[in-house]
Amino acid sequence: MTVTTFSSREFNQDTSRAKKAAVEGPVFITDRGRPAHVLLSIDDYRRLTHRPRKIADALALPGAEDIDFDPTPMTLGLRPADFG
Repeated sequence: MTVTTFSSREFNQDTSRAKKAAVEGPVFITDRGRPAHVLLSIDDYRRLTHRPRKIADALALPGAEDIDFDPTPMTLGLRPADFG
């Protein structure tokens, strides 16, 4: 993985070069010499942000109260134990 750094000015002048560099690894974009942004390929971004979603997390999202959720009751089909 190659890490590349661009100043804001370099990034603005040659965005296509920054995009090509992002395929090889993260591209740090600096403002006044300090890292301010990171450009990643979509594959790298998805790899970093992919987490299995838990239902509690999904229900905590804004607007989740508008989601219709009416699950079918689960039946287990239990029968009494035969001790004979």
